[in-house]
Amino acid sequence: MIKILFSILCFLPFLVQAQNLPTMLAVPGGIVNIPLGKTDTAAPSVTFQAKKVLVLEQDKQWVAVVGIPLKIKVGQHSIQVKSAEKERKIDFSIADKDYPAQYITIKNKRMVNPNPDDLKRIRSERPAINKALNTWSLQAVDSLNFQIPVIGRLSSPFGLKRFFNNQAKNPHSGLDIAAIKGTDISSPAAGIVINTGSYYYNGNTVFLDHGQGLITGYFHLSKISVTDGQIVAQGSKLGEVGATGRVTGPHLHWNVYLNKTKVDPALFIPELSVIKKANIQSNTTAKE
Repeated sequence: MIKILFSILCFLPFLVQAQNLPTMLAVPGGIVNIPLGKTDTAAPSVTFQAKKVLVLEQDKQWVAVVGIPLKIKVGQHSIQVKSAEKERKIDFSIADKDYPAQYITIKNKRMVNPNPDDLKRIRSERPAINKALNTWSLQAVDSLNFQIPVIGRLSSPFGLKRFFNNQAKNPHSGLDIAAIKGTDISSPAAGIVINTGSYYYNGNTVFLDHGQGLITGYFHLSKISVTDGQIVAQGSKLGEVGATGRVTGPHLHWNVYLNKTKVDPALFIPELSVIKKANIQSNTTAKE
């Protein structure tokens, strides 16, 4: 069995996990679970930074599950809560988190500095990707405890400051799991396939809708095993690990989005609740 290495997360006082909810980590790129009141009334509508927020039932209470952007300012923020009776806001605080740096060597220089034809392709792909990420369905979400989509080595955790060929790029937006090419990738939870395609940076890609703005993405696949509109159960095969798009080797890049915000996928895996140190150091070459 391949040894699994876990990413390191700081600010453990802000780490809280409840049944059916993701681990709470009140930092940029984390998640905040906010109680809204008893479920003897209809679920309220919640927004954060003008974006709709997932609301589910937990221990006879409505709870807002809020994705926190990586670029958010630390300090006090608030959600807006609207019910049939009234509108109110609930404040919460975000602490700072210093994500480490990672330096990656990409042999295909066009994956770092695309040429005009590459840029044209990248622009043409954005509408389909954005349409998937803007999906909002009203289906109830019962549990946010996911299964890990592939067994392998966690080669790059979420949030790393990224340098490709010594050029600063966007922070790492997901969780990388290195595995042998052809290893099965399975759905961590029930959902609907809302997009499949082959994209410049992401390679062969699958996006799933799990309800109320909770979207997951699976990148760099060698093979896609599902089709648009297909309903999948937890554990259903989505495809196989590959090395398509911008990569240095075969792995799954897994993204999770809440309220149109990329958050740390590790917070959705119960067995990762006890965080262990990753075998990752800054100033090393690693898989994208």
